[in-house]
Amino acid sequence: MKLRIDKEADALYLYLDDSEIVMTKEVAPGFIVDFNEENQAVGFEVLHLSKRSKALDLSSVEFDSN
Repeated sequence: MKLRIDKEADALYLYLDDSEIVMTKEVAPGFIVDFNEENQAVGFEVLHLSKRSKALDLSSVEFDSN
């Protein structure tokens, strides 16, 4: 799993695995899901990240694996 934040694009991308993406679907405004050939969700993109939370601090990301 890989998390990428692109400050220039103002987007967050979460890769679940390295599957080839064969279909992309915007499921809600600014929320995009990528699917592999087995129709499994393998990636998620959130656009306009800075506008989704006034308290968002992209310099500090916390991970919780509980």
